[in-house]
Amino acid sequence: MQLKVSLFILLALGTVGCVDIPDFSDTPKIYYNGIDQQTETNDSTQKPIRENVIITIDFEDGDGDLGATDVERSDSTFLRPYGNWGNYELITARLGANGKWTESILAEDQYKWMPILKPDGKPGPIKGKLDLNTSFLYGNSTVPVFVKFKVRIRDRALHISDQIETDSIQVPGYR
Repeated sequence: MQLKVSLFILLALGTVGCVDIPDFSDTPKIYYNGIDQQTETNDSTQKPIRENVIITIDFEDGDGDLGATDVERSDSTFLRPYGNWGNYELITARLGANGKWTESILAEDQYKWMPILKPDGKPGPIKGKLDLNTSFLYGNSTVPVFVKFKVRIRDRALHISDQIETDSIQVPGYR
């Protein structure tokens, strides 16, 4: 019996020793995963109200310091170093009639924030998926337009990820 317990402990220790901790950079790295959209309609008339867009990215970060709390997002001292965007940067590129893409940061997308992704606060590598949401309203004079997005994220130490670009999709817009 003593031999079985000792053997079990040795095997358990050997297995634990085989787990590799990822060696990610402390600067976040992102990868384009996909883009999806859903039309929200009026319940009674079934008329389209808004086009909801979800951009999914995969991320990895070596020290896991991604996100901000609600309290921090309302603290001007915390926000000051972030400048004119939060911890998501979402640039919308719109295809014009001339066939050229025009980039801008829409007012509703200027300050995008993700919640704290590692609530225990302990530094260490994390990876996962993030869904970034934005929307476009339908109106009486909207027409279908093509848009695509450029996304970056930054961590609490203000390290900025590389930038990814999405596929283009059609949403309501004005000419």
